[in-house]
Amino acid sequence: MLLPRSLSIVAMASVATAIKEVPLDESRHSALYANGLVHQTIMSNKDAQFARQRAAGAYNSAQYQELGYTPCVDGLATAVEGDAMNTFRCNNIDLYHFMSHADLGSQTGEGASSWGWTSDDSREFIAISQADGAAFAEISPEGKMVYLGRLPQTSTAEPSIWREIRGYKNFMIIGSEAVDHGIQIFDMSKLLDIDSSSPVTFNPDEDVTGQYSALPIGRSHNVVINEATNFVYAVGAQPRTDACAAGLIFIDVSDPANPTSPGCAPEDGYVHDAQCLVYAGPDTRYVDREICYGYNEDTLTIYDVTDKQSPEIVARVSYEGASYTHQGWVLDPMNQEYLLLDDEYDEYDQAGIAADGYPVTYIWDIKDLASPKLTGYYKSGAYGIDHNQYVHDGKTFQSNYGSGLRILDISSIPEDPSGAGVHEIGFFDIYPENDAMPNGGDINFEGTWSSYSYFKSGFIFVNTIERGGFVVKLAS
Repeated sequence: MLLPRSLSIVAMASVATAIKEVPLDESRHSALYANGLVHQTIMSNKDAQFARQRAAGAYNSAQYQELGYTPCVDGLATAVEGDAMNTFRCNNIDLYHFMSHADLGSQTGEGASSWGWTSDDSREFIAISQADGAAFAEISPEGKMVYLGRLPQTSTAEPSIWREIRGYKNFMIIGSEAVDHGIQIFDMSKLLDIDSSSPVTFNPDEDVTGQYSALPIGRSHNVVINEATNFVYAVGAQPRTDACAAGLIFIDVSDPANPTSPGCAPEDGYVHDAQCLVYAGPDTRYVDREICYGYNEDTLTIYDVTDKQSPEIVARVSYEGASYTHQGWVLDPMNQEYLLLDDEYDEYDQAGIAADGYPVTYIWDIKDLASPKLTGYYKSGAYGIDHNQYVHDGKTFQSNYGSGLRILDISSIPEDPSGAGVHEIGFFDIYPENDAMPNGGDINFEGTWSSYSYFKSGFIFVNTIERGGFVVKLAS
């Protein structure tokens, strides 16, 4: 449910046709964010919805049949003729393969994050988050998933849907909100010689290269990678009262078998997600410094973490309509002039420019790292909630819960940072359950959680909460 109006994240009066960055309202931050109230409310809302879906049988993924190649024709990919639940709205994206979480070895389903790895001989593999572990599959040259096995969760506590995976060299870094789970470091080269007729269940105690457990109660909300510096950053490791305050926790993985931590950055408290890069300009003050862009609930917070013993905040700024600053990505890691940001709760809380329920992608000018400027936005035409996005080759690949994978051409932003030239070039809606609703969608936490789009083959993997994994590809 929404917060009581007296605690509303943003009043409806804030709705406007233009948006801009604003100084952080410290009193509002203290009342709603620093103490974890907003985060607790969001988690409670999600848990309640997940429980309803679980009770309704939506997470019994064995009910979803395997699907093969299905082209997008006249706005629909009809995988099973006459079956509305296997007919997917689409544009310029074809379906190549679908496998359920059950077919991918999971007992619980409940998909979340995903990340890919390409071997030295150009084979493409995907690691797939599920509440009870991580599944591994190879994506064939024809775009079919070949299930190879799984790594169960480390924790003996209740499984958690919040499981995040990122790639580091030949390894997958796997974190979870499950209590005492820690961070697993798994060598993907173990998959190279597996016979797919005999998938392997790896031992989480014996078959990982490394395990990092020195987190507050052994859990993390997310993991972030900077391969250039051999660091993993765990974020959102509760409780907020810990010395690291749920901020960036630095983990040195230069020796993956023996991860160590030289410290953390608690200065702005809870970090929900981040991107950490060696800075490549244009702000000459920070060239070759290690910079983390933090998405910190109600702020974009930029850190200089070059000195792990003494990290510094470079900038901390909010924006009109800020409800829950969730995630973002720079447009070009080799020339860090702009970044995109999504707010996960502005649609849900009817806040700011997202009050009508159509997701907003915020565009930031970061040419002056100490003074980020909000220059514009893109507003989706698909009703729903935005979640995660990753940027490369002039496109952003967005996983927008019930409205599915949305791919935007963002190449115009350096010339026109207002967002006027941003446009959608393809989408694949993996959640037909809400197609008949009045707005063609709904404001709920359902459908797709993540995507991975970095394979040279052009195949895109989409992980979903309820069903399983989709392999899709732009048609043109």
